[in-house]
Amino acid sequence: MVDAATSARVDSWLWAVRVYKTRSAATAACRAGHVRVNGDRAKAAQPVRIGDELRVRIAGFDRILIVRRLIVKRVGAALVAEAAEDRTPPPPPLSERALVPMRDRGAGRPTKRERRDIEKLRGRSEP
Repeated sequence: MVDAATSARVDSWLWAVRVYKTRSAATAACRAGHVRVNGDRAKAAQPVRIGDELRVRIAGFDRILIVRRLIVKRVGAALVAEAAEDRTPPPPPLSERALVPMRDRGAGRPTKRERRDIEKLRGRSEP
């Protein structure tokens, strides 16, 4: 269960501590650039060591994990809590999040002015 080596693959470790449901999902996240080890983009086979900081982007938010124990197989929840320290800040309150207004279904295509207002709310600039 617990690996005695000095490092483990990043995709295997993320799967073992239940960040991703499958190892192939963890590998795909590494390929897409959603996983960073100590600030650098990680490939799936990159080794992680005790004390490394992992930033994993899930659903648009970064989850910050510190490696405390190396595991390569899925284990019980008690051992997962010992293997990873979660330093993710709490999400901002709902009142501080930018709410994007939704158009009514069937209201038709937005006008040029409405489209510009929508883009401004989303924080995107004109091309």
